[in-house]
Amino acid sequence: MRTGKNGRDGRSRIIEGALRRFSQDGVSATTLASLREESGVSVGSFYHHFASKEHVFGVLYAETLQMYQDAFVSELVRHEDARGGIEAIVALHMSWCGEHPERARLLISERPPRREEPGGPEVGEARRAFFRQVADWWKPHMKAGLLRPVPTTMCYVLWLGPAQEMCRLWFAGAHQPTDEEIRGMCEAAWNSLRQS
Repeated sequence: MRTGKNGRDGRSRIIEGALRRFSQDGVSATTLASLREESGVSVGSFYHHFASKEHVFGVLYAETLQMYQDAFVSELVRHEDARGGIEAIVALHMSWCGEHPERARLLISERPPRREEPGGPEVGEARRAFFRQVADWWKPHMKAGLLRPVPTTMCYVLWLGPAQEMCRLWFAGAHQPTDEEIRGMCEAAWNSLRQS
């Protein structure tokens, strides 16, 4: 059923409005009233689609995480060589954040929903599937002596930690990353993760 603004349905309008509000104000500072006002839906329409602000956040977070992970895996599997894959993901991270700044802010700034919260089971399952796919790409390179055997958390920190911090500065308006800096982060990730 499509209604209202530009023929979009109420659920889509709520999600789009929530993305704008959460990105600008943060989830905790966003009120249910401001979500309804941003999306232009009635109280009844809101509760027809979502049980709470937390429900909207859980759905939006899970959807955004899946978008990011799909882009990540699609890019990763295009690269058969270890260095090409490691560096391509850093570049992909920066370009994805630049193309989807509101969604990137959500992933960078907000705590993911916990297992018992709305969106939590979907986020948990998406993460498990994602880590399996990344491990499937990683293990042959590790066995070949090209990539280090590192635990998942350390892998993430060494691979994308600097890029995440650069995005925080970028989104805060403190610094616009240059192509040279992005190339430097790509090389740094490779040097951190390769077998010496």
